[in-house]
Amino acid sequence: MELLDSGRSVLVVIDLQGKLMDVIHRPWLVVEATLRLMKLAELFGVPVVLTEQYPKGLGPTQAEIRAGFDALTVPKRYVDKTSFGCCGEPAFLRALDELRPRARATRQVLVAGIEAHVCVLQTVVELIHHGNQVHVSWDAVSGRGEEYRRHALERMAAAGAAITNHESVGFEWARDKNHPRFRELSTLLKDGQPSG
Repeated sequence: MELLDSGRSVLVVIDLQGKLMDVIHRPWLVVEATLRLMKLAELFGVPVVLTEQYPKGLGPTQAEIRAGFDALTVPKRYVDKTSFGCCGEPAFLRALDELRPRARATRQVLVAGIEAHVCVLQTVVELIHHGNQVHVSWDAVSGRGEEYRRHALERMAAAGAAITNHESVGFEWARDKNHPRFRELSTLLKDGQPSG
């Protein structure tokens, strides 16, 4: 597993929706960490995919997350799905290929979202099977209980995913204090920690 490279990365935000958000463990940690990941993606030019699982039944994306996504100026895609794993929706795989075409270097997919033991887990395992390097930001992932979350993260790690957090992501994308966006990164990370 390599360090994240902003030139090869895409951020995927999975199903942070109304009815699901009401039942997950530490929802505000997930919201705050995901908002920071999207701001980091904006800083470092990383494209973003936002998915919704059957929005007619589960409701729309949480308002702050949707507003953050809509405000992005980096390339982005929205995918409506019914399959639990994102890769079961052909539009998702097309979005990844459009935003970050496979080159000689392996595409890196950074994952945030819910629920850890269902849609996130299936997506991560499928992405690895499709030849992507997958990094999962533990602070932006949850489920309806801590045990569901913890065991899902363990299973994702066993499948080959790197378990990370939003701060590590920012520093890996910057790689050096002389990076032209480092001061903005530093300000973003000093702007209060996610409280969860």
